[in-house]
Amino acid sequence: MRLHCTVSLRMMEVEVGRHSVLLTRFEGKFNAFGNLCTHYGAPLSKGFISGQRVRCPWHGSCFNLITGDLEEYPGMDCLPCHKTIRQQKRLKHMGRAEPGVTHTILLLGGGAASLSCAETLRQENYNGRIIMVSRDDLLPYDKTRLSKVMNVESSSIMLRTKEFYQQYDIEVWLKKEALSVDTDMKTVTFDDGLVQKYDQLLISTGCRYERYTQILHTMLSDKNVKFYMNDNVTEVRHENGKCSEAILSSFSLLPGIIPNSEFLRGTKIQMDSKNFVPVDKHMQTNVPGVFCGGDLSTFPLAMAKDHRVNIGHWQMAQTHGRIAALNMLGKQTELNTVPFYWTVLLGKTVRYTGYGEGYTEIVMKGKPEEKKFLALYIKNDQVIAAVSLNFDPAVSAVAERLVTGKVITKKEAQYVLLSWL
Repeated sequence: MRLHCTVSLRMMEVEVGRHSVLLTRFEGKFNAFGNLCTHYGAPLSKGFISGQRVRCPWHGSCFNLITGDLEEYPGMDCLPCHKTIRQQKRLKHMGRAEPGVTHTILLLGGGAASLSCAETLRQENYNGRIIMVSRDDLLPYDKTRLSKVMNVESSSIMLRTKEFYQQYDIEVWLKKEALSVDTDMKTVTFDDGLVQKYDQLLISTGCRYERYTQILHTMLSDKNVKFYMNDNVTEVRHENGKCSEAILSSFSLLPGIIPNSEFLRGTKIQMDSKNFVPVDKHMQTNVPGVFCGGDLSTFPLAMAKDHRVNIGHWQMAQTHGRIAALNMLGKQTELNTVPFYWTVLLGKTVRYTGYGEGYTEIVMKGKPEEKKFLALYIKNDQVIAAVSLNFDPAVSAVAERLVTGKVITKKEAQYVLLSWL
């Protein structure tokens, strides 16, 4: 296909046969990639371009516009590039284990952080043994779809096939749970009696919800969801100015989530008062060689001036896994990402980015009553977070500004035309 483009082109969608192709121009060079985000298929041509990468308008994934590589999560795969345009996805080059190499990295948990860590290790040519351990009876799957797609077949949400793990020498042990960790001996004891040695360890066992009874009854009928409550909230308790728990009239306690960290009690691995595991900017705990990521960890958030946070979201867990892997290999890399969330309510997708704690005012754009708006959260005359409905790619644009450290002032946020987007 021959295409005539002006010098001002940065990104556009073109059709090649039945394929939607993202054509980009960077420093005078054209590159062509698959136009659909490898996470959920959003058109990247409607995303936000900044420097040499594009940010997905739906969920904030970022791709390099020179290589097509995935640079910000969520997602698993890189973009198909011009040499492989007919492929549905493209992986970075990945190595395998080499015979005789005994170095072992043990990954506790079968979620986003562990899988991201395992893949990054192989992409960086780690040639030792990788063991991923999960108490689930399924291979790692896309948990973000469970709240959005009903009656989904488990096979359709697997992140990788069984053959994938075999091809890249990633051992996956299912239906196995850690009971204790000995950081002096560098061993983990499991519920079946097995004691496994490790050289480096990632703990990403996540959290769980308390099981409630006689609190919430849910009925689904004609695509409507009805909630019948048998209790009323009588008291909301707070700790350090934040809601910590709610008490119902039946004297039941709603504690929120519970960290899966009981097996760490009595170890040298530090936990906070709520049994989460604090880590540094490299995702390492207080014990050298022991890392933690995902919902279980609290970590310094760069965009919030390293304020320690706990953010239980898919994109963040994947990023944790990657950063942990790089630092396991001695490639000193600090965590520097911006939270990006989304949810679907009544068929509409709400997007959020940033960290809005302590905001003092909100600048509204659009009309909420028309189900189209952008809300910018302000603190100290700067935008610290944004939420939108039917206002793409505004939230992706805000995320890209925040992650690069570029300030969006209150004055800019109030501009009618939002020229800073």
